[in-house]
Amino acid sequence: MTTKAEIGEIRLDHVGSLQRPQWLGELGFQYTEGKATQEELTAGQNKAISELIAKEEAAGLPVLTDGEFRRRAYHESFGAAVTGYDKVTPYTYRRPQPREAREAQPVRQSSGRPGPGPAIVHRLPVKERLSLVRNVILAEYSFAASVATRPVKVTLIGPDRIFHRFEWETSRKVYPNPYDIFEDVIAIERQMIQELAEAGCRYVQFDEPSYLDHVDPLFLEEMRARGEDSQQTLEKAIAATNAIIAGFPEVNFGVHICRGGGGGQGGRVHREGSYDPIAERLFNELNVDRYLLEYDSDLAGGFEPLRLVPKGKVAMLGLVCNNTTDIESADYLKRRVDEASHFLPLDQMAIGPRCGMGNIGEEVMWSKFRVLREVAEDVWRS
Repeated sequence: MTTKAEIGEIRLDHVGSLQRPQWLGELGFQYTEGKATQEELTAGQNKAISELIAKEEAAGLPVLTDGEFRRRAYHESFGAAVTGYDKVTPYTYRRPQPREAREAQPVRQSSGRPGPGPAIVHRLPVKERLSLVRNVILAEYSFAASVATRPVKVTLIGPDRIFHRFEWETSRKVYPNPYDIFEDVIAIERQMIQELAEAGCRYVQFDEPSYLDHVDPLFLEEMRARGEDSQQTLEKAIAATNAIIAGFPEVNFGVHICRGGGGGQGGRVHREGSYDPIAERLFNELNVDRYLLEYDSDLAGGFEPLRLVPKGKVAMLGLVCNNTTDIESADYLKRRVDEASHFLPLDQMAIGPRCGMGNIGEEVMWSKFRVLREVAEDVWRS
């Protein structure tokens, strides 16, 4: 079994979501329409995940995921695992859209659409205290690990994102103090991770796009308008994460600080602002082992905040864009790593793509991974 220390040595990483086959997307839509059974969908997912993991291993990726192929939205890791939300509607598989249609959709979104919708996708109230009904990530891990020969990690929505997609203003009968919800989030996610650890999982990644709400003027204004103190929310969310991961010394925990799945060089972003205003708190108060950052555009600012990463922790630099078909050159990536090394030692760095790789086509995705692997092998050969 891979150890936590061995995972800490990984220099090529990614955030979990990968390009799913067109046929699997169509199958999911057929299931939503009632034209395919659950058995047919599960069989298709098993086939696609098995093929993906074989390709990941052939590409030399040191840590694998199932591409999030079972999920209808990445929020499902928590939203579909719990009960207690009000006005909730089921997650559905959508018909795959051409890239042009996706790019025509609004980019700068609010903290969550009001009204009925899937939990965490929409900002929903609760009707009762949250409780765990299905360990989504355990089911995902169990199958992926059964067909893999390398470490498999899972991704899980973190406490800050859960709070930002919680309509606390109308939920005071259940949680009189809005931050009371963290008590249940901690208990739920600890149980999920305990079961994962017992199954052999040694790498759990929290997805936290809402960390950047605390630096983005649009989201800061939304928080102020509903009477929320951004700094207090960040403090409570960090404390909740630390409580979730305490007591799992064998598990490597990472956090992906995300700007939105479709952004990049001149592309789509959902959040703006550099890491500088929150870097000291995140790097020094959050007890995770790895930070998966996004550095493929000027929106992230410079590498200076990396100087605050404590010894013993690793920052993955998301240098490869997930929204263009241009293949970054090895020289470009090495130059960027060299720039970052002025602020953080090489032995505390890794490289990878910016965010999910599900929008650029399979051929382009694997080409980008080939360059990343070449750079990782050259830079960290010793």
